[in-house]
Amino acid sequence: MVDLKQGQMPVIRDMRDFDVHSGSVLERLVFNHRILFISLIAVVTLVLGWMAATRLEIKPSFEKMIPQSHPYIRNYLDNRGALRGLGNSVRVVVESSGGDIFEPAYLDTLKQINDQLFLSPGVDRAWMKSLWSPAVRWTEVTEEGFQGGPVMPDGYAGDAASIARLRQNIARAGIVGSLVANDFQSSMLVVPLLDHDSATGKGIDYRQFSHELDALRLKYEYLGDQRAFDAGGPGKGAVRIHVIGFAKLVGDLIHGLVRVMMFFGLAVVSAFVIILLYTRCLRSSLLVIVCSLLAVVWQLGLIAWLGYALDPYSILVPFLIFAIGVSHATQKMNGIMQDIGRGTHRLVAARNTFRRLFLAGVSALLCDAVGFAVLMLIDIPVIKALAITASIGVAVLVFTSLLMMPVALSFVGVSPRAAARALREEQQEAREQGLGRLWSLLDRFTERRWATVALACAALIGAGSFMVSQHLQIGDLDAGAPELRADSRYNRDNAYITSHYALSSDLFAVMVKTPAEGCLNYQTLILADRLGWALQQHPGVQATVSLADAVRQITAGTYEGNPKFASLQRNQDVLNYSAQQASVNTPELFNTDCSVMPVIGFLKDHKARTLEEVTAIAEDFAKANSTPDRQFLLAAGSAGIEAATNSVVHQANRTMLLYIYGAVSLFCLITFRSWRATVVAMLPLVLTSMLCEALMVFLGIGVKVATLPVIALGVGIGVDYALYLLSVQLQLQRAGFPLGLAYRQAVIFTGKVVALVGVTLAAGVITWVWSPIKFQADMGILLTFMFLWNMLGALVLIPALSHFLLNDRKG
Repeated sequence: MVDLKQGQMPVIRDMRDFDVHSGSVLERLVFNHRILFISLIAVVTLVLGWMAATRLEIKPSFEKMIPQSHPYIRNYLDNRGALRGLGNSVRVVVESSGGDIFEPAYLDTLKQINDQLFLSPGVDRAWMKSLWSPAVRWTEVTEEGFQGGPVMPDGYAGDAASIARLRQNIARAGIVGSLVANDFQSSMLVVPLLDHDSATGKGIDYRQFSHELDALRLKYEYLGDQRAFDAGGPGKGAVRIHVIGFAKLVGDLIHGLVRVMMFFGLAVVSAFVIILLYTRCLRSSLLVIVCSLLAVVWQLGLIAWLGYALDPYSILVPFLIFAIGVSHATQKMNGIMQDIGRGTHRLVAARNTFRRLFLAGVSALLCDAVGFAVLMLIDIPVIKALAITASIGVAVLVFTSLLMMPVALSFVGVSPRAAARALREEQQEAREQGLGRLWSLLDRFTERRWATVALACAALIGAGSFMVSQHLQIGDLDAGAPELRADSRYNRDNAYITSHYALSSDLFAVMVKTPAEGCLNYQTLILADRLGWALQQHPGVQATVSLADAVRQITAGTYEGNPKFASLQRNQDVLNYSAQQASVNTPELFNTDCSVMPVIGFLKDHKARTLEEVTAIAEDFAKANSTPDRQFLLAAGSAGIEAATNSVVHQANRTMLLYIYGAVSLFCLITFRSWRATVVAMLPLVLTSMLCEALMVFLGIGVKVATLPVIALGVGIGVDYALYLLSVQLQLQRAGFPLGLAYRQAVIFTGKVVALVGVTLAAGVITWVWSPIKFQADMGILLTFMFLWNMLGALVLIPALSHFLLNDRKG
């Protein structure tokens, strides 16, 4: 029988009165060999800590960010060799801080920057473009036929004549708005990147590449003034440098991870302080933190051992593992402290607490693991890696928080003064004094009137949240890089480039695939031209370009520039000649055997709605005009790849939640052995999910790679509260206690720790709001909300739901 006054277990003050052979096999294996167990933990910690310190890397990858099996991405990867410059690239804009780009000093600096980038590891040199690139050419029609050459004049000497020829060549090349700013104050270098460094065969080191870009700024913009560079103030050089692109974005995120580590430290300190204020026991509070940090060390060591690496999107997972560890370790510490306060021997108290809470803890960790593992359904390698690394972390918590914590406390115990204080507080709470007043208030939710009001309010909140959540959008909702602050250097650079150049860096490309030489077919060119026209009708498309445009322009040139001939001719010889000329000036518009040519749209932005609508136009055209000999394949370019990513996120969003709720419900059913208790545990989580999505709408946060995991994690972590609270409540109800009394005792035993953990975790993540990385700040807001709301849901909605579903149940 369960003794309510004695905390569910009889008081045993002497180990001679305790049967050490009682309990489960696991309990006997661990607690009857405590020294060996602690020794094994220490050895494993040393080994994994060494591996984490020496082998763990932060290694982002462009390919890991894209959904590998999506049809758009398969089309892009299959034809990547024929589509240079339409994948991973960086755009470097060099702005003259004094006059314009026709200053000899500016052009000399531009040449030095061009040469340095050209020789950088990982750069696809054959397709790099700038005013100094021989591949950037001009063409004109004269009485003698076509004439042309590189935009930068041969024999450029920096004199007035050379500058005049350069000015003329820029106008003839038609690159104003693309490689040259509309106001002639800056020019652009387009730097395509290889997937692997050609010299080493390894993936690009984005951290190093970003560091080289920063070194360029320091050298030419700040003239080596490191202080001014670090402060982000105006440079003293003759130029200002603006950089955008995936490589620079990831580099800035990695640079911001130093601050992330600081926030991790703040979370550890705040958790320790709050727990210490609650327990007034230094040794047990330190032990909670140490066991939780051990889990992080194990996780990082195992990640390194298995050959995985961290990236800017999974760097926050160790904190989540720490948070989950604190939650479980605190429950164990609280249970042991209560038993010791009643006079139970510390070893017996540890074993009793292990018996009461191990199953609930394992079930909660399984739910957490499912919350992470379901992310494997999302076909984006970076999210799959996050799921694997997080699942590893959850697995090690079984050893550190569920086993190590009670075993360690069985040796050190808790402060006698703290234990006595815990017993006095429990007795005061039983007399409805101190926190007992709050518990008495919560007890009222087990009564029909209060339960009805609570559930009615929850239903209204849920209905309103559901309606608002219908406006939740997939993808980016802002221009620039939403992962960073609007005032970050990257987004300021993006704003400058957008305002000074007619063509953006958001490229959406449809690949037209034919047999060899098929892209010169008249019908193919006509359809490519019509696709470009169809895309131009969307207000989000600035311009389009394809081989059809080049052929039309060159055809007119062969007839002395007569605009009447600026068309696509049916004569194959005319088309062949035009394509031959185009291969000199615009080789990126088709591949060597003319079997693949892109129709490229320059988008005003990469917001979710823009991508969705442009993609719909292209898909409709492709379905209507694709044949076995002429296929229109979506999609390449930065915007095309992002459209594919948004599509995968959209499909996975609801499916992911469905699987998570299904799996968590199954574990709850196994743990509670009651479908009614499962419903009681799950409904508050559903409400939290709807509220979280409504909050995302209110804050202007879209569902994307960086935010999708948070929605899943909120369910997995949130169910911990319900499992601990309901497991004790049901145990007492099945022992014969009425609902009100059972719930009150459950709150005293585990519920107040639920509140403590909720506040502790929220205090740890709320500091992320001040992070320079915006998606971390967004995650901090969402996680803080989830931690607090799940806590409130467990303490208020569980008793209200229990009144109608579990009232006076004994089995």
